[in-house]
Amino acid sequence: MRNEFIVFAVFSTAITLVLGYWIHPYWYALGLLFGPLIAMGIYDMVQKKHAIMRNFPILGRGRYVMEEWRPKLYQYFIESDTNGMPINRVDRSVVYRRAKHVLDTSPFGTQMDVYSEGYEWMNHSIGALDAHAINTDLRIKIGGPDCSQPYSCSVLNVSAMSYGSLSKAAIEALNGGAAQGGFAHNTGEGGISPYHLNPGGDLIYQIGTGYFGSCDKKGNFSETAFAEQTARPSVKMVEVKLSQGAKPGHGGILPGKKNTPEIAKIRGVEQGVDVLSPPYHRAFSNPKEMLVFLNRLRELSGGKPIGIKLCVGHRSEFLAICKAMQTTQIYPDFISVDGAEGGTGAAPIEFSDSVGMPFREGLAFVHDALVGFGLREHIKIMAAGKIITGFHMFRAMALGADVCMSARAMMLALGCIQALECNKNSCPTGVATQDPELVAGLVVADKRKRVASFHRETVESFVELLAAAGLNDPGLVTRQHILRRVSMNQVNSYQDVFPGIPPNSLQQEDTVPASWLNDWRAADPSSFTPNMKKLLSY
Repeated sequence: MRNEFIVFAVFSTAITLVLGYWIHPYWYALGLLFGPLIAMGIYDMVQKKHAIMRNFPILGRGRYVMEEWRPKLYQYFIESDTNGMPINRVDRSVVYRRAKHVLDTSPFGTQMDVYSEGYEWMNHSIGALDAHAINTDLRIKIGGPDCSQPYSCSVLNVSAMSYGSLSKAAIEALNGGAAQGGFAHNTGEGGISPYHLNPGGDLIYQIGTGYFGSCDKKGNFSETAFAEQTARPSVKMVEVKLSQGAKPGHGGILPGKKNTPEIAKIRGVEQGVDVLSPPYHRAFSNPKEMLVFLNRLRELSGGKPIGIKLCVGHRSEFLAICKAMQTTQIYPDFISVDGAEGGTGAAPIEFSDSVGMPFREGLAFVHDALVGFGLREHIKIMAAGKIITGFHMFRAMALGADVCMSARAMMLALGCIQALECNKNSCPTGVATQDPELVAGLVVADKRKRVASFHRETVESFVELLAAAGLNDPGLVTRQHILRRVSMNQVNSYQDVFPGIPPNSLQQEDTVPASWLNDWRAADPSSFTPNMKKLLSY
């Protein structure tokens, strides 16, 4: 639309001058119509705050008009997540306010029906603490005894989004925000690009089933290439993606329209074609082999923390990984738990809607399994699943998370308007496109400040919630702090909804809780496939 506007400006000016000179001077009055429009369009093109206006001069202003109308109209177009919260009305406005560092308060109290089924809240304390006395730079050390380079990680970081799915400007703004705010940026499985490196933010290098950036010409994992990637000082941790919430059991997808020559070179693939990662890893085939692989990655990276990411599927498969840890005494330094409600730019609708364990169930299960096997002290848990507000962080900590990861909110901080054009290469804000004209609308210098501002103010809000609960440390948050209305006249705590299990109760069969026994028996540390024969023999 920028080019179209330039054509309009030139054409309308020429028409005005020709008609005024050759027909009658009254025609110069057209300048009263076209002049202000042209001036407005030029301003839209040169300003650096709003990508929509830069990419769509004059027309883009309609978006902001609709934002003004939205409080009156949202009830007719409400979008809700699994907790009944209107995404457009609450979560998006929270992100935009914090990213732009404007007043973060809401008039007229609670925006939701507190008596509706599914409403959740946290317990506060009469003995609340002074939030200003709590350090807002909350950090968790990740890396066990085998790590010579442990990492001090912020409690909120940028979750995995690849260069390819996002534009170079979006990646550079995210990493610049991470550098400015002192938090980590997960590269996604698309490899490390110059736009991950130039701003200087801390990186979590993710390798998926395509091993992009760490593969040979045949697409197999390459120790040499991996060592080169992780030797970079900005790479602080490595995450091996087993599955992701948006499309668990399905490989990554990069549409050919977004596979530019630069992206193809970074990933080591042919340009212009759809890039489909396999749904499984070729570097290992069972839990024990996976742990040996992780241990080798730790050595190749020079002792940096190594972890895995997964959306939980069969419970027995994760228990098999736990049994393998118990047998081999090899532990990942962290486990990232993703939920089935995770987002993506491209996935079959069946996988997005109907595959994988939801975030809260998955997070609680992973934490409880590690506690049951006596492994929790060795492993940190990172959680990703529509984490947008300080309450979402508090809720994740209650279920067992040490660190939170956010993708959706960070995209909103960049200016994403959820246009749902991610897979078409036509994102109007320049966030999820490789179209140079649209990417030019996203001004990195402005958006990285917004990312850093959103992170800072969201962590501050989390600290305020801690203080309101009478706590001064995230590790003190328990499932008793979160309550959920399950009917009009019944409220349960998260301890009731997600009951824990005794420590070490999964180490031998005679102490395994009854609700875990079938999955425990089917878990085979030598195979990702449940041992159904052993299960059926009981």
